Amino acid sequence: MKGIIGTIAGDIIGSTYEFHPIKTKEFSLFNKRSTFTDDTIMTLAVAKWLLNDKNSKEELVRQLQSFGNKYPNGGYGRMFKQWLRTDHPKPYGSWGNGSAMRVSPVAWVGDSLEEVQKLAKLSSVVTHDHPEGVKGALATADAVYLARLGSSKEEIREHIEIRYDYDLSRTLDEIRPYYKFDVSCQGSVPESIICFLEADDYEDTIRNCVSLGGDADTMAAIAGGIAAAYWEVPKDIQYKSIERLSYDLLNVLIEFENKFL
Repeated sequence: MKGIIGTIAGDIIGSTYEFHPIKTKEFSLFNKRSTFTDDTIMTLAVAKWLLNDKNSKEELVRQLQSFGNKYPNGGYGRMFKQWLRTDHPKPYGSWGNGSAMRVSPVAWVGDSLEEVQKLAKLSSVVTHDHPEGVKGALATADAVYLARLGSSKEEIREHIEIRYDYDLSRTLDEIRPYYKFDVSCQGSVPESIICFLEADDYEDTIRNCVSLGGDADTMAAIAGGIAAAYWEVPKDIQYKSIERLSYDLLNVLIEFENKFL
């Protein structure tokens, strides 16, 4: 299976290691503490927005607030928590990687790179309207879309480097020893893309992300979304991720797959 299951599985696998960082690729993918977090919740909120009315900013805000308030313990940032509880909420200048973690569905809905970018920007600016926040969402969505079209890794790398000025020439072995927890788009999205570029398959992508010892669930969600457009997500990873979803989240995933995949 391809699609946004790659984002969801990455989040669930990475959830165990978000606050217990490791610097190795040798770890158990799932354990009793593996669970979905805000990355999955907000990704499926974006998916529901796209199912209902992809051109409506009001519908996007409604779905983000609806999903966020239904799952208040998802692990949201302080400013986003406040945004969820606000009537007529406004963007708050965030450059956090929340814009990138939730964006992958737009790359399966847009019929062109231009439409994907339009949807990606809209999905970001209702909260993350800082240029770096928007940039992180755009770069992630572009990578997913290009992978979906069958572009090579080098074509994806070149596009992201030229258009978004991210340095993707570094290796994970160079990054890993000094990398720390970083929730900014500028400090996590390029590294997440590199995790995909260096990988041999979907699982290897996720192991790369966790091994950096950073914001493991979000980075695995970002890179997993790209990897799941480039490769198939293994069935055992699919099943173990799906069984950890609530029924309403699973129903949105199924509805999205049936309509767009």
